[in-house]
Amino acid sequence: MVNLPNPAPYQPSSDKALRARVKLFGHILGETLRDHADHQVFATVEALRKGYIHLQTKPNPTRRRRLRKLVEHLEEPILEQVVRAFNTYFSLANIAEESFKHHQRRKNSQAGLPRWEGSFDHTLLAFQESGHSPEDLQQLLHTIQYIPVFTSHPTETKHRNILETLQRIFVISEELNNSQLSKYERAQVINQLQASVQILWKTEEGRARKPSVEDEIHNGLYFFRTTLFKAIPLVYRHFEESIQRVYTGETEQPTLQVPSFLRFGSWIGGDRDGNPYVTPSITRRAIRLQARTALREYLRRAKELIQVLTHSDKWVTLHPAFLESLTHDQPVAQKAFARNLHLFRHEPYCRKLAIIRYRLRMNISLIEHSLSGNKGKPADHAYRSEAELLDDLYVIRDSLHSHGDGNIADGELKDLIRLVETFGMYLAHLDVREESSRHTSAVEDILRGLGIASAYQSLPEEQKLKVLSDQLTATQNSTWPESLSAETLRILEVFTVMTEMGREVSQHTFGSYVISMTHQASHVLEVVYLAKLAGLISYSSTGQWACRIRIVPLFETIEDLAHCEAILHTLFNHSIYRELLRCANNFQEVMLGYSDSCKDGGILASAWGLHDAQRKIISLAKSFGITCRLFHGRGGTVGRGGGPTHQAILAQPEGTVHGQIKFTEQGEVLSHKYSHVETAVYELTMGITGLLKASSHLIKGLSYDWNQAHDIMTTLAKSSEKSYRQLTEQTPGFFDYFYDVTPVRQLGQLNIGSRPTHRQTSESSKESIRAIPWVFGWGQIRHTLPAWYGIGSALEIWRSHDPARLGSLRALYRQWPFFRSLLSNTQMALAKADMNIASEYAQLCRNSQQGAMIYSLVKEEYERTVKQVLDIIGAETLLQEDLPLALSISRRNPYLEPLNHIQVTLLQRLRTSPENETPHAIWQSILLRSINAIAAGLRNTG
Repeated sequence: MVNLPNPAPYQPSSDKALRARVKLFGHILGETLRDHADHQVFATVEALRKGYIHLQTKPNPTRRRRLRKLVEHLEEPILEQVVRAFNTYFSLANIAEESFKHHQRRKNSQAGLPRWEGSFDHTLLAFQESGHSPEDLQQLLHTIQYIPVFTSHPTETKHRNILETLQRIFVISEELNNSQLSKYERAQVINQLQASVQILWKTEEGRARKPSVEDEIHNGLYFFRTTLFKAIPLVYRHFEESIQRVYTGETEQPTLQVPSFLRFGSWIGGDRDGNPYVTPSITRRAIRLQARTALREYLRRAKELIQVLTHSDKWVTLHPAFLESLTHDQPVAQKAFARNLHLFRHEPYCRKLAIIRYRLRMNISLIEHSLSGNKGKPADHAYRSEAELLDDLYVIRDSLHSHGDGNIADGELKDLIRLVETFGMYLAHLDVREESSRHTSAVEDILRGLGIASAYQSLPEEQKLKVLSDQLTATQNSTWPESLSAETLRILEVFTVMTEMGREVSQHTFGSYVISMTHQASHVLEVVYLAKLAGLISYSSTGQWACRIRIVPLFETIEDLAHCEAILHTLFNHSIYRELLRCANNFQEVMLGYSDSCKDGGILASAWGLHDAQRKIISLAKSFGITCRLFHGRGGTVGRGGGPTHQAILAQPEGTVHGQIKFTEQGEVLSHKYSHVETAVYELTMGITGLLKASSHLIKGLSYDWNQAHDIMTTLAKSSEKSYRQLTEQTPGFFDYFYDVTPVRQLGQLNIGSRPTHRQTSESSKESIRAIPWVFGWGQIRHTLPAWYGIGSALEIWRSHDPARLGSLRALYRQWPFFRSLLSNTQMALAKADMNIASEYAQLCRNSQQGAMIYSLVKEEYERTVKQVLDIIGAETLLQEDLPLALSISRRNPYLEPLNHIQVTLLQRLRTSPENETPHAIWQSILLRSINAIAAGLRNTG
């Protein structure tokens, strides 16, 4: 292990521009409230804002009580608008912070200052200094693949109208960074901002109804249309420019080639686990809408290229392969140029691009036909695959290079090629996910109907594997009985949809079939059997296997993580599964769930269980000659695997990232990372460089001594899990406390996601509640305990006042990315907690004695964890090494505290007003707005 670099010193004065922008936004919002809201709204917001800012610098119990009384006496129309005002402020502050960070990075770059850690330049310079040759880097570039997977998990509280308005405000505010603006021009920009903030204020931020799955599909597509289609080519351009600067030299021809290694996945429309609204027909629609989105972008860019590549055949000598392609296109040209056969007759690239546009329109026509509910029909001259489209684009590129126009080929044409290489005809690989017990029930239903096994589910594991093996190697036609349950038919239809859409759109349409709650090897072979029945897997009489589905086990709970090695060992040893792996070039993807393991046993046990499981999985796969890609089911918060992507990738066990990484981007993370082109470019850059660093062992070998920390972390994890389970499973009244003091019961009415908050709607328990509302609820009431509870106790017990042990922990923090990332994320969660505010919520517990006892346990562990973390990192305050984040949180606290007090007041009012009376519905509506506002202020909420 080596010492990790400390962040560059942060100068408080350097955020002067940020403070000025936040102040400007606050001023514009204030004017909007004064002119377009009730006069009492503006007065109340100002009183609360100034009062809580004053309290942050100078505590005053009398002033605090006065501010609480102000809130408690507000009538509902004023209270509702006050909550909306604070929510709007947070949205504007978020824009200011994102813009400031972007311009700081650009300013430092222009001034020749060191690039930020995680930039392409910084990473490549480090590679060069480590002795990695251009050949080494090229080898690494040919192995990497970076795959964010978009999900619709319900933690995004803003609907698309709000996101679009905020995007306009971001774009307009960017103009203020132009130092050449005249006084008049600056005033005009501010007028535009005022108008946009005014629109934002008058736009309803909450959804009138719960979003359908199709709504969620459109919400996900929004980020591709508005930012990613622009950001992807920029990322590649920046990377190539950095390679030119660092490895090639400004005056030399580039020698390194950057392949298109970015791919995107999606669960939106394919994640059936716990969501009854994700039907097979919805999956079909998701695929078609994705395809249409990609094709429309290609069509638009091809049209623009017609206006760029206006070369005349009089002045250039075309490449023979290009001329051959035009000859091959004659049948299409007859249709494409039916109105004017001589169009672009002497402008060959324009003619080729017009043919490409015609063929893309045929593809879109086919998709539109299917989306309108008609059966698919052949479309003459439509592209049959992304490979055909790329061949047409490549032949233009190569011809341009052949006559000295390579620089032109590397412009807009290369950008389009990058997009097609990235998104294909399908946009994002759609993953399907289903819970294992559904497959087991379906298999039993089928086997019973076939007269093979009447009680399959009750069989021991070995017998299940034998029954499945016998059925898989049976060479008769795969059939299923007529008398199957409706649920079994739905399960089978999903596999049929995968076959259909693979033919209609692209063979690469689907990514993985993910089995959640994989507890045993038979859960995987059950999916193999169902896939064989649908024709995705076949076995010939000559013993040949064919497989067109990637089956991925998902290990989620602490127990499953501990058993995953044994389950995979059984699969890798299984003769049939081994043959299927050979069909997939001995490639296996394994998914790891961060959320349920954290909810199950606490953050430290979860993090270490995941870390240990990864090491074991990769080692096992290697021993079988299998290439394994890990799929990380990360959420937005620390309690669900969240945190900065760059650091998270580096924190993976060394040697487990083999050039590829796949991970979920959930809920509000999508809008945080991908709402603006500049932010999307930055986030993708940070992820890519993290992947390059974590994969560098492929060219330099491993350097980390694993055994050095194993015993310490294993002991800490067990101790932490014990503390966490004592609180969540053995403390009387704990779940009554959770449901009494959090607004989690209202989350289901917030209309932020189509999936229910509980697995069993009638059951209120740790097992039933999903990880998202679990974490979301604790975050709202400023406990944030899923992200830190148990860490303090574990560290204190292990240290046992031994200075040598403290020294060992400090060394781990300095030298080990995993431990450093763990404590950094813990600091962030502790900084966002507030035990004083938490105490107000604790008083909502119906059993006051139990509530006080549970709160005291939480507070004691909070204080213990703060002390232990600060001792180890050698700091006096939390986030001392990340002052920008510390300042951001401190800026938000005076606005969050009144919102929390408003929420407590609303929860109290709901308890005392009968549900069938009007006031109850009004308080409920305002409470939902307060949830939105607090989520916006805390940012990473779920």
